Amino acid sequence: MTADRTMVLARVIKAPVSLVWAAWMNPETLPHWWGPDGYSCRTSRIDLRAGGEWVFDMIGPDGTVYPNHHRYTVVDPQRRIDYTLHWGENGPKHADAWADFEDLGDATKVTLSMTFITAEEYQNAKGFGAVELGLQTLGKLAHFIGAE
Repeated sequence: MTADRTMVLARVIKAPVSLVWAAWMNPETLPHWWGPDGYSCRTSRIDLRAGGEWVFDMIGPDGTVYPNHHRYTVVDPQRRIDYTLHWGENGPKHADAWADFEDLGDATKVTLSMTFITAEEYQNAKGFGAVELGLQTLGKLAHFIGAE
C-alpha cells in the first residue's frame, strides 16, 4: 500500500496547458523556476525526454547544496511526466514522481505527486516542509510564466 508514503500537491495556474508545459519541458527555462522560494538550480546535464535525465544541485538560501538526479520514464506531451528522484547523480532512489497537466481551457491544473520508497522517507520529507516547499515551486512556475 502506498497511501502512507504518497504526497500530492496541486495548483491551478491561469495559463493554457501549452504554456505551462513549455516552461516545464524547456531545458533553458526549467532550472530558472524549479525549487522553493529562495532556492536556485545549478544544472550539470539536462535531457527532458523519456529515457533522459536531469542532474542538478538545488542551492538553498544559506548556500547549502542539495544534489538531485531526476530520471524520466514517461513524457506524454501536455498530459503527464513520470520520473524517479535520486539523492545526487546515480545516488539511491528516494521516490517515484509524476506531474499531471489538466487542461481547463484558459487554465491548467498541475498535480505533482511523489511516492517515497518508505513511509519513513515520506515522514522525513513532510517533516522538513516538502508540501509547502513543493507548493512554492508550483508558485514559482506560475510567476515565471506570468500567470499568478
